[in-house]
This record gives sequence, C-alpha cells and structure tokens, in this order.
Amino acid sequence: MLFNSYTFMFAFLPAVLAGYFLLNRLRLFLCSKLWLALASLAFYGWWNIRYIPLILLSILFNYALGRNMHGGRLHPRLLLLAGLTANLLLLLYYKYADFLISSWNGLTGSNAALLELVLPLGISFFTFTQIAYLVDAYRQQAREYSLVNYILFVTFFPHLIAGPILHHKDMMPQFDRLRGKRWNWGNILQGSLLFCTGLGKKVILADTLAGYADSGFSSAACFIDSWVAVLSYTLQLYFDFSGYTDMAIGIALLFNIVLPQNFNNPYRAISISGFWRRWHMTLSRFLRDYIYIPLGGNRNGFWTSIRNVIITFLLGGLWHGAGWMFLLWGLLHGVGQAVEKIGARIGLTLPKWLAWALTFVFINVTWVFFRAEEMPVALRLLKGMSGLNGLGLGTAPGLKWAILLILLLTVVILVRPEQPLRVRGWKTLLAMALIFVFSLFFFNRITPFLYFNF
Repeated sequence: MLFNSYTFMFAFLPAVLAGYFLLNRLRLFLCSKLWLALASLAFYGWWNIRYIPLILLSILFNYALGRNMHGGRLHPRLLLLAGLTANLLLLLYYKYADFLISSWNGLTGSNAALLELVLPLGISFFTFTQIAYLVDAYRQQAREYSLVNYILFVTFFPHLIAGPILHHKDMMPQFDRLRGKRWNWGNILQGSLLFCTGLGKKVILADTLAGYADSGFSSAACFIDSWVAVLSYTLQLYFDFSGYTDMAIGIALLFNIVLPQNFNNPYRAISISGFWRRWHMTLSRFLRDYIYIPLGGNRNGFWTSIRNVIITFLLGGLWHGAGWMFLLWGLLHGVGQAVEKIGARIGLTLPKWLAWALTFVFINVTWVFFRAEEMPVALRLLKGMSGLNGLGLGTAPGLKWAILLILLLTVVILVRPEQPLRVRGWKTLLAMALIFVFSLFFFNRITPFLYFNF
C-alpha cells in the first residue's frame, strides 16, 4: 500500500486512526497497541501477503535474542553474534544471492542458475532497525519485555518500508506516554501539513521530473541533454525520498509519535561529509554508530580512520543495492571524504561558493553511477556532461520546460532558509488544502517511491 494512493488516504489511514484513539479513549491501551501493530502488518501484507510470515519470524527471532541478553543463560556476546549473523544472512539471501551468483558466473564462466527471488519490501530497513536494537540491547541501552511492543516498534507502518531507521529507546517510550494517547489537534494539523507537503513533493515534483530523468538516462548524449537528465534525477530522488519522509513523519505525528528528521537541505552542503549529515540522516548515523565506530573510528590514527571511512561507505553503497554500480557509488563517496580529510589535514581551505560547487558537481556525478544500471550508460552520460559530444539541445521532449523547472527548484532549494514547517494560521491551512487538491490532479498513475527499491 502506498502513501500516495486513494486506498491509503481515504480508507486505511482514517480507519486505523479512529480505531487507535477509540481504544485509547476506552483505556484499552494494550489493545490500541495491538490494533496498531496488526494494522501495520496488514499495511505490509497489502504488497504481498506471503511475506508476512518472513517479517514475523524475523521479529520473533530478534525479540527472543534481545530479551535473553538480559538475564539469559547464554553469554550476551554469543547472542549478539548469532543475531547479527542471522540478520545479515537473511539480507544476503534475498538481496544479494543473485548478484553473487551472476558475479561468480562472470568470473568463472560457469552457468549456475539464478534464484530470481523477489526482494521483500522494506527488508533492508526492518533488518537494520533490528540490528540496531540487538546492538543497543547488548550495550544495555534497550530492553523490551512485551512482544506486542516489539512488533509495533519494528512494523509501525509510517517508517516500515523506507525509514527513517529507528531506535527502540527513542520510540517505545512515546507509545507509553498517557498524554500521547489522546487526540491532539496541534499534532493533527502539523502532521497533516507535513503529509500534504510530502504528497506534493512526490506526485507534483518527483513524478514530473521522473519523465525527464528516464528519457535522458535512456538516450541523452550531448551536454545539455545529459545535464538535464542528471539534474532531473538529482532533484527527483530528493523530492521523492524527502517527500516520503515528510509523509511518514506527518502520519506518525497524527498518532502523537515523533519520528527523527531524515533530511536537512542536503544540496546546500559545502562538503561531502556535510552532505551525509544532511541526507538520509538516520542511515548516516547508523553507519557511523554501528560500522565506522566499531571499526575503530578515528581512535587508531589518521590513516586508519581514512580506511574506516572508505569501508563504511563501501558497505553503505552495498546496502543500497546488489550491484557493482552501487559499490562504485559507495566507494566514490568514501574516497571523496578521505580526500576531504587529507585536505583539511594539510590546511587546504576553499571559498564557500567553490566548496559548494565542487560538492554539488561531485554529488551529481556520483548519482549517475547510482541511477545507471550499466557502466556504458554511466559513461555515455558522463561524456555528455563533460561536453565531449557537443553542446546541442538534442531531441529530448519538453526540454525547455525541464530546464525551467530544474532552475526554479534548484534556486528554491539553495535559497530557502532552514525553517521547520509549522502551522501558522488560516493561510497555512489554505496552502495545505491547495497542495492536497492540486496533488490529486496529478494522480494519472500512482507510482511507488524510489527508495522502495532499496
């Protein structure tokens, strides 16, 4: 089920909200949590009901390990090792098995059959969420005795499919606060504003830009066509994913639950490391806390920290997808940050405008590898972006409108001050209503969010 579908907006969400607050009003607090957990499983099963047993088995396994880390007979370190191994093997089987088989076939000339598995929706996100829980439980930073609570923590439908990546210690206390169990008009208005804003980002902006990006990546070769294609994808990905995040945060707020911020104007960053402090922020923190720091962080010398950064982003690239292009994308971001660290160590400083320009160009170039499925496609676009194929306009349809939209959105992103969205009187409510109604006119076809692929 998609946030941007009629079924979700006009049937599922109102029914779940009504049931949740009715049960809370009757002081059936455990039942309200169970209702929300079952609704979240139904939301997940709408995509493919056959994968509900998979997510439930994953939940039961990790819940049992986490609970036994506190007072169990087995040593917590063994339980943690077993949990990490099982979760990573699950991810390896569903997400990377065919990639490994095809790579082996390419290297050895063998002809092993691919498994052709369908990737379970959101498996990367609910697996990482539970890995974080196990590590936190091992560190004595999380404890859960209620199975219903744990199911709700993992499956809470606003974040289940594409994040943000959550921590148990931040989420579950919110479900237990009595003041959070009552209907809150302030949160309803604020959550509705965020939902409508995210909906507009997705169906008006991201889905419009998708046409230019798809057309360009399939055929663009000259300078302007190539840059229009890449900038279209750069903006599409941002508005698609940040739109999903806005909608997720807004939906959670309707239930009086505050999800963590996941974006902070990433394209205004003046360094690659700064970009990762602004883009998919919960993943960045996960990579830092559960990969970079356990590898040693910067505790064992400068060059060891450089190695750790590169390894971290290699794994981050692999998390996004099973393919050499994702690995290359992750490697480029790791090496880019390593170069920044070396530059800072030797005292190299750049004017802010130049630092921003270099960072923005770097991000666009690396998005080419992220989006292109094959190296020849990426090289064609990079050659076009460099001007080696000429400066002509090419034959891309609607190119002048794409250029105008890209320029407008880029200016808005770079100039808009950092201010959280807030409901401020009837003008904000009117703008919210207009965005929602206008978005409905773009529902020619309902498209999934891009990060559902990861």
